[in-house]
Amino acid sequence: EEEFKWLLEEEVHAVLRQLQDILKEASHRFALPTSGSGGAFKQENFVLSTSSTDQVKGVMTLQGDALCQADVNLKMPRNNQLLHFAFREDKQWKLQQIQDARNHVNQAIYLLMNRDVNYQFKTGLEVLKLMDAVMLQLSRARNRLTTPATLTLPEIASSGLTKMFTPALPPDILVNFYINLNKLCLTVYQLHVLQPSTTKNFKPAGGSVLHNPGATFEFGSQRYEVSHVHKVECVVPWLNDALVFFTVSLQLCQQLKDKISVFSSYWNYGPY
Repeated sequence: EEEFKWLLEEEVHAVLRQLQDILKEASHRFALPTSGSGGAFKQENFVLSTSSTDQVKGVMTLQGDALCQADVNLKMPRNNQLLHFAFREDKQWKLQQIQDARNHVNQAIYLLMNRDVNYQFKTGLEVLKLMDAVMLQLSRARNRLTTPATLTLPEIASSGLTKMFTPALPPDILVNFYINLNKLCLTVYQLHVLQPSTTKNFKPAGGSVLHNPGATFEFGSQRYEVSHVHKVECVVPWLNDALVFFTVSLQLCQQLKDKISVFSSYWNYGPY
């Protein structure tokens, strides 16, 4: 009983403080202010490429949760023609995954801090409920980075992203940006128009993170088939940090839950 009392009065608060510190570090990774700039997000440049092919290269500028600049070079396989597209200067693309992950982290911090300094936990159940609520937010934050949205090809074609480039993307090119774990990814789809007379069995592709060559879809009044897919990516170091902080925090929450559960089962089933 004395040990359990000590756990509730001392150790729980020590763990909560530790969690707050780790999650504040995670939160700072999502919004890195530059020194002396009034809290504006730092701009970071990333080169997206792949060792296996030089068909696509991209240089992206990431500022917090926004891609504020993008330059994409695409070598067309049929004629080796080089195409170049860049974001219009008045445009930036919000990465919803980063925005959502940051919101979940901040919600977890709020849950940890939302009590008086001298607050004392009365029961193990109270601590378990708090840990479950914090773990839910952390799992959601992690899942937003580890699980990109599945989109259909018409959804990619009609997304606002296609209208952000100058010169305008040709109708046979689609692009998509997303976060996968600690990487910023760019996928470029090259399409060819299916003639109405084609005997090919037309079956529109469903939602996917990455569509393969041969996938077909209808957009506007045209039917298309994906002929080539190019995926390039690069590691974003601070996303890597954030994922490590999430893992450590979830482990801390689980360890505290396990300790509480051991005591609780002793009271439930042990000697009276």
